Amino acid sequence: MPNFTRIIAGFAIGLIALGLTTSSASAQPDAQYAPTMLILDASGSMQRPDPAGTMMDAAKNAVRSFVGSAPDAAQVGLATYGTSTGNTEAEKAAGCQDVSILRRAETIDRTALNTAVDGIQPRGWTPMGTALRQVAQSLPDSGARSIVLVSDGDDTCSPPEPCDVARELKQQGLDLVVHTIGFAVDDKARTQLDCVAKTTGGTYSDAVDGPALERILPKVSTAALRKYEATGSPITGTANYHEAPVAAPGQYLDSIGQRETRYYAVDVPLDATAYFTGIVSFPRLANISSVDDFNRFDLRVYGKDGQDCRAAEHEQASRSSDGVTLTISKTWDGATKVSKSQGGTSKYCTGAGRYYFALTWDKISDGVPERLPLELLVGIESATTDPGPVAVLPTTEFVEPTGDPTPVTGGGSFNVATTLDDSGRYTDTLRPGEYVFYRVRLNWGQGLAYRVHFEANGERGTDVTSNITTTLYSPLAHEIDMDSFVYTGRDGVLPSHDPSMATVPIRYNNRQADKAEVRKQALAGWYYIAVKLGSTASEGGNTPVPIRLHLTVSGDQEAGPTYAEGTANGVLGDDKSPTSKSPGESEVTMAEREGEPSNNVLMIAAIGGVGVAVLAAIALVLLRRRRG
Repeated sequence: MPNFTRIIAGFAIGLIALGLTTSSASAQPDAQYAPTMLILDASGSMQRPDPAGTMMDAAKNAVRSFVGSAPDAAQVGLATYGTSTGNTEAEKAAGCQDVSILRRAETIDRTALNTAVDGIQPRGWTPMGTALRQVAQSLPDSGARSIVLVSDGDDTCSPPEPCDVARELKQQGLDLVVHTIGFAVDDKARTQLDCVAKTTGGTYSDAVDGPALERILPKVSTAALRKYEATGSPITGTANYHEAPVAAPGQYLDSIGQRETRYYAVDVPLDATAYFTGIVSFPRLANISSVDDFNRFDLRVYGKDGQDCRAAEHEQASRSSDGVTLTISKTWDGATKVSKSQGGTSKYCTGAGRYYFALTWDKISDGVPERLPLELLVGIESATTDPGPVAVLPTTEFVEPTGDPTPVTGGGSFNVATTLDDSGRYTDTLRPGEYVFYRVRLNWGQGLAYRVHFEANGERGTDVTSNITTTLYSPLAHEIDMDSFVYTGRDGVLPSHDPSMATVPIRYNNRQADKAEVRKQALAGWYYIAVKLGSTASEGGNTPVPIRLHLTVSGDQEAGPTYAEGTANGVLGDDKSPTSKSPGESEVTMAEREGEPSNNVLMIAAIGGVGVAVLAAIALVLLRRRRG
């Protein structure tokens, strides 16, 4: 891709995964979406006038808009409070228990949901804290879950205080995120709703009137459906190297605090190569200034006795509040080298031994939580006795596929990435703010090439303008290539300036190539294609966009390298559950750690939606994450 195109391509969200249990194009699961409950305030104050008629009328319109555009496989429910009593003092005791679960979060039934919302009549009190508790109990017992709460005021029934309930849910280890929308609220209610959202890792949005709510609610609800679950075997990094936990190849889950450094140890055999990756996903946040919206992570390698090996990586995420994922990786080949001196760092940072990887959350953007889930990938690749063919082959040629298109549903994260079985035409539908993932298996000697077509959706103008992006990732958390452009409702294609996004045929010796992007294509395995339709400008709608992904998989399969020690369990331990030196620990998700079950292999993801107008999109893409 030309350098100029790389600049204009703009912001990128680092995200990767290996060997996860995923759906295939021929057998799509329905569990692509987090069960999501909408809680609609039906207190007496919702009878106030609004351009839509009353505030309740505007809220109903907003719910209908979301229900009409939600994916067929979405699991959506509806609850309300304040419909069974009036709002007099005499009715307060009963009114503060007045919470109704109208529809549970099951596969969406549009007719039933619209009928339920049509029947809501606002009358009573605002038992927000009680509603949060009851609605949380109505959701499934495990896995990612979301609540979207719309309220026009603060809780009039506390205790329990809504923020206390949010803390209670968080302390119970529930993987539950609450997004809140303040509908023409005052400062007191805004503070209360913002606290609920931040405590659970959700977002707070202001809707100043009915038209604003009708724009905001569908977008927030759509984002809630695509919640990503962080998973891995539990591990706890330490503040110093000599107490660091020892990690074998696999996937791990920790958390990291602001300006904190976490150390992890990896035993690297002689002549082996170690891989270490850290991944952090940032929550979506509203009203964050672009000048205060950067996060940076540093990754350093230390050798025997904690000596600094002077090997470091630095990654920075711009526009973190768009929900980006920052990925930082290090390939460590110190064990393949022999010390040439008795002094300096050489004798500490060469040969077999225990090495330490230290991650630091160095630069902090406004509004982010004090701690965030941290996923780790650890890999060990033994030496080879025969690395296989030496030559780097030309880039895979894209050949326009023929035949009928195959409908697919891209996964909301890498752990549910949809498998594209072979060359072909695949169709999907994205909604503004969605970032979806597909995976393609490349064996030694094989390569891929693809193009993504964004079709016209019948809308025009800056109100529907959004950033579109596609990114190609290797099995080692490395971005191989990315392209980005502006979608305005008309047909568009990515990449915009090249014939296709493509790999070279996968060979072990690609790691010796002159080009950095080719060196990332040195392992057979799952290669990931991410496609994003960014959020529209604040005035825009939620109209879906059909996409077509045209894929070529070609190349003669080769034997690949011969490893001295064998790789029965895979370089990254992906053929077995990852284990650390703490026996008896099983793989968990972030909720179980704070207290989540997971697959037994690697997984990382990110969802990055960006709201843009034309000029904003151009400005944003120039803020692409810089690699250190």
